[in-house]
Amino acid sequence: MNFETTSIHGFYEGRSVFITGATGFIGKVMVEKLLRSCPGIKNIFILMREKKGKDARQRLEELLSCRVFDRLRKEKPESLNKVVSITGDLSLPYLGVSANDIEIMSKSVSVVFHSAATVRFDEPMKQAVDMNVIATRRMLELCHKLPNIAAVIHVSTAYANCDRKEIDEIVYPPPMPPKQVIDATEWMEPALLDSITPKLIGNRPNTYTFTKALAENLLVDECGSLPVAIVRPSIVSAAWKEPYPGWIDNLNGPSGMIIAGGKGVLRTMIIYGEAVADIVPVDVVVNTLISVAWYTAMHRPNSILVYNCTSSGLNRLTWDDIMLSTYPQLLKYPSAELFRYPYGSFRRSQFVNSICIAFQHYLPALFVDFMAYIFFQKPGMMRVYQKVHKATSCLEFFTTRDWKFSCNNMVMLNDAMSQEDKENFFVDIRTLDWPYFWENHVLGCRKFILKEDPSTIPSARKNLRRRYFISQLTHLVVALGVWKVFFSGFLSLGNIWCALTALILKFQSLMQE
Repeated sequence: MNFETTSIHGFYEGRSVFITGATGFIGKVMVEKLLRSCPGIKNIFILMREKKGKDARQRLEELLSCRVFDRLRKEKPESLNKVVSITGDLSLPYLGVSANDIEIMSKSVSVVFHSAATVRFDEPMKQAVDMNVIATRRMLELCHKLPNIAAVIHVSTAYANCDRKEIDEIVYPPPMPPKQVIDATEWMEPALLDSITPKLIGNRPNTYTFTKALAENLLVDECGSLPVAIVRPSIVSAAWKEPYPGWIDNLNGPSGMIIAGGKGVLRTMIIYGEAVADIVPVDVVVNTLISVAWYTAMHRPNSILVYNCTSSGLNRLTWDDIMLSTYPQLLKYPSAELFRYPYGSFRRSQFVNSICIAFQHYLPALFVDFMAYIFFQKPGMMRVYQKVHKATSCLEFFTTRDWKFSCNNMVMLNDAMSQEDKENFFVDIRTLDWPYFWENHVLGCRKFILKEDPSTIPSARKNLRRRYFISQLTHLVVALGVWKVFFSGFLSLGNIWCALTALILKFQSLMQE
């Protein structure tokens, strides 16, 4: 094929691809994008295991019923027939793919996308190594059985080397040889392995980043002659443009903060506002993966190329920027169901944050759970806050630090594309308007995660005004209590009455808007 004249969609003409992790956030969007933008693609084989009593065929039907495919069902419904489920399991040799399925794929599969992994930050070491490192070895073993392989694209993370401040597009020396870690997990008791995990991961915050770094080194050691490339996304968030602006289906990263903050649940968190927030839209990640496969197959680099799919070096954004963009949108498009009026602040001190958690999180939660108990309902707010605090504590490492990511290969990839490919498979994040993105992100969380219809926005705004009045009245009552105990000799009741009257008049004007 002619590298200079073959378009990306032309490259996929008549080809079949194999995807692991197709049921994940990135995987779903990738399947949809390949079917819609590469109409000549032959088949998309996706690895699926039996889960919760459902076999691979049933899980495929469940996957294709997802809202991410609504546009395809409307525009190209027949394209969904190209998706073929392959029964397998990451924990088995050759990913559990049968000899018969390997024979079928060997005739047509020429591109492999390996995005399956455990993304739990607190995953025990044994499971993290098995899912993120050994499964990568099993994927390579399977690829060696496929004679027509033109590109193998491995999805890593930009934070695989987060123990460094500056991260280039190279595979760094491993914290320890992958084989030694694999051997240790095979003979060592899980309890003993967990006890030495802090020593193993060193300056990395969790087993996820540690095992992703090991997987990159394993690729270098064991890929052989396979044409491999590594794509490292940073914090993957909602879609910029496709399949819909704001498309999101999980609570990871900013979406969890937006929903918890928008409902008035999350009110304090350890974040350095001036720190860079490296966010990348999911459709940019997917376009990068698809384009890197094209570039790898057509250009055949002499070594494994690494692509830092990040935003901070090209379109800088801080956590303060995110707060300034999202908070007004949370008031403009409020959730239909609120716990409290949305408000919160970033904290830099663990001590101050702990005090705020006690008074702004646990105290209201205890009151609500107590009232639920009184009225014979099941209490649940304390459990909600336990989950919220667990999630925010996992993010603190990334919200209080800066990294400098090199992205020369990303720029090179964009420059190698034709103008048509740049429009259809956009990877250049320099053109992204962040305020536009965050407005769609808030709307996407409301529509796709909370499943709240846009028609409920007017009534939600009225409810927000009521919550505002309740919030202000509560603050006034607390202030009166403090005044009564400590300052009754310095403030007159007349001044307090004036403040209360002004609050009531403001509430009436808000309700009339």
